[in-house]
Amino acid sequence: MSKLRRQHSYNTNNSVETRSLLRIKQKTGNLYESIAIIAKRSSQINIALKEELHSKLDEFASHTDSLEEIHENKEQIEISRAYERMPNSALLATQEFFDDKIYFRKNDQDLFS
Repeated sequence: MSKLRRQHSYNTNNSVETRSLLRIKQKTGNLYESIAIIAKRSSQINIALKEELHSKLDEFASHTDSLEEIHENKEQIEISRAYERMPNSALLATQEFFDDKIYFRKNDQDLFS
């Protein structure tokens, strides 16, 4: 199991839970900024998981151009199922945000002054 999958499937629930808007807002002082941080991290997690999955599935790819029946590989199916059972990247990012595992900073300089 990869480090990324182990790290994320460790303590995250697969179901969506209602979160307190005040608790989300508390970290940054602005609800929109907090949600933007969570969304950015979710996108990063999604890209990393997708790259990892594709690299594992590329090991099973056959590069022949024949029209023969595709052989089902049990290992390939198990890998796909393991990734399908993982929590959504937005849930993972939200959990990281509440656990203070996301580093973020504000740029205090005004870009247009």
